[in-house]
Amino acid sequence: MTPKPPGSKKLYSTVLVEDGAGRRQRKARERAARQVVARDHAEQRRAVKEKLAAERAEARSTNYLPKGGEAGAAALRSYRGFRVPAHQDTSAALRGAYPFLAEGGLGSRGVFIGQDMYSGGSFVYDPWVLYQRGIITAPNLVLAGIVGSGKSSLAKSLYTRSIPFGRRVYVPGDPKGEHTAVAEAVGGKAIVLGHGLRNRLNPLDEGYRPGGVTDSEWAAMVASRRRDLIGALAETVLERSLSPLEHTVIDIALQAVVSHASVPILPMVVDHILTPDPGGDDRLAEDGRMVGHALRRLVSGDLAGLFDGPSTVTFDPTLPMITLDLSRVVENSTLISVLMTCSSAWMESALLDPNGGQRWTVYDEAWRLMSHPALLKRMDAHWRLARHYGIANLLIFHKLTDLDNVGDQGSAMRSLANSLLANAESRIIYRQESDQIGVTAKTLGLTGTEQKLLPSLGTGQGLWRIKESSYVVQHQLHPDELALFDTRARML
Repeated sequence: MTPKPPGSKKLYSTVLVEDGAGRRQRKARERAARQVVARDHAEQRRAVKEKLAAERAEARSTNYLPKGGEAGAAALRSYRGFRVPAHQDTSAALRGAYPFLAEGGLGSRGVFIGQDMYSGGSFVYDPWVLYQRGIITAPNLVLAGIVGSGKSSLAKSLYTRSIPFGRRVYVPGDPKGEHTAVAEAVGGKAIVLGHGLRNRLNPLDEGYRPGGVTDSEWAAMVASRRRDLIGALAETVLERSLSPLEHTVIDIALQAVVSHASVPILPMVVDHILTPDPGGDDRLAEDGRMVGHALRRLVSGDLAGLFDGPSTVTFDPTLPMITLDLSRVVENSTLISVLMTCSSAWMESALLDPNGGQRWTVYDEAWRLMSHPALLKRMDAHWRLARHYGIANLLIFHKLTDLDNVGDQGSAMRSLANSLLANAESRIIYRQESDQIGVTAKTLGLTGTEQKLLPSLGTGQGLWRIKESSYVVQHQLHPDELALFDTRARML
């Protein structure tokens, strides 16, 4: 065993003593540091308390005004309400203060109409474009305005400016003949019918044959259209619906006439109804007596001269515009209804053509046309099938109270007439008389602001209500359009 160096035990004891003393010193220093930090925190808290106490004392010593203000003259105000005089200015000046007052319009795609009177920008409209964009769901329009307000010029601008975009125009009845010159100017055709003219219209013509139709399908379509058309003509003259027996009489007479005539005409059908073939059912003559005499008015009675022979006029749906000029028969409402019933059958055959394109159908003097049940039913069918046919129907009124002349209150005819307005999401209202404003606002659902605009609208200015949006538009015409559309020639 190796002996320990001398003095090693004493050295070890000394090191242990020094380590214990170091720990005690460190603890003493830590306690001293904590005491210093605690004194600093206490001083900070005492300073904060003294500051808050001083602020509270200052707040308590400050004098404030009463909640209601000083009394008497010291209040510096009047006991009456403060009134600021109204200020009027032009939209050109106010638009600087309210730059976002007007809407941006319907976009730039469509037919130019004129100027938006609020925003100052151009206003365009096209029902087919708006339908494609999802803004409207029905491409039908209603246009109302008093005489001289400019509604006729607007209607003509709408359809003539659409022709370069590939649209065609059809006016199934023009009681005043004012669309004839427009049709001729755009390369279309005006079919003029009336007493004393050579033109004849055969209701039993085959009509326009749509593309893609087989011979058997075409024969069935022609037979159905002839049967429906003769029935509609008889109902128009009789001013009532036909009975099942009367429909049978018409059907049998048509079959007999078509079987031996390559070009059947209405006098043949009338003769067969009034004098059936020998050996047939004797009751047919009695059952069809009223129908036969009603149709006889169209060939040899007071309505004779227009339907008693082969057609001398043709309906060409490929033309840019076709109008039926009824100005020569305006005095006879029954004859107007009969002519428009025939022309509507022509148009329906053209609309069935898948390649027929898009078309405006304009009903001018709509109150006159809607008073005939057969016409109103056809108009309602065209209105409901507008999207299927690709047409935009335009009804033109003087005032909406004209609908009161359509049937009796609560009748089916009145309901049909009101449904035409309900299915039109584009409503254009020109100036109205003061006694018509309330009815117009209620019928079309106008707001109070829109209602107040109507009496103050000038010539060519209209309130355009497109679904839930409203615009006030000044219609603008080219000088050539103004000369062509002007209906004041005789007055001037």
